[in-house]
Amino acid sequence: MTELDNVFWHALSGSQAPYSVGIGAVRRYARGFSPIVAFQDPWAPAFDALAPLCDAGEEVYCDGRSGPAPAGWTVHREFLMHRMVWEGGEPPEDEAPDARPLGGADVEQALALAALTRPGPFGPRTIELGDYFGYFDGPRLVAMAGERACAGRLREISGVCTHPDHQHRGLARRLTSKLIHRQVRRGELPFLHVLVENTGAIALYERLGFQARYQSRARVISRR
Repeated sequence: MTELDNVFWHALSGSQAPYSVGIGAVRRYARGFSPIVAFQDPWAPAFDALAPLCDAGEEVYCDGRSGPAPAGWTVHREFLMHRMVWEGGEPPEDEAPDARPLGGADVEQALALAALTRPGPFGPRTIELGDYFGYFDGPRLVAMAGERACAGRLREISGVCTHPDHQHRGLARRLTSKLIHRQVRRGELPFLHVLVENTGAIALYERLGFQARYQSRARVISRR
């Protein structure tokens, strides 16, 4: 499965190219989307080509390369992630028929929930990359999940998060199951990212049918 090894490159240079900027060996999601960068060769990243695509001090996410920071760049954080692929059989039932689709009117609340729970890089236009669903407590968004990268058959489940006051109620599991249901019925192959130390989330995703198939070293960097 070649797309899985460098999934964001295949997404940004493929079906999601309209949402990206860059030429040659580097691309990134356009500003407003998730600040993710992809290199054609992640082990020999073209930082010179990336520099014009990033504002000074702007933090962006990339994966593949480790070692000292390249000249002119700062590494802020580095972490290991599992890239997990769904290996279930028949698509599960939609466990969240009552979840509400998220749209433009929900962006402010989605950004606030992502800032509080930190499910990964998230921007004001991220929900335009796929279907997003949420649960509300009255007018307040308390849980959400949606879709980000798309590379070939691979379709990423992302932005899975729950407000601390509403955890341990199965909201994230139900939303994730809903997305699996929809993707598999469309002929797509669900995948997702999770930090290797997040054993609770890994166990949840394994129960849903996901298995870790690739380990990625991600970094948050900025141009000085």
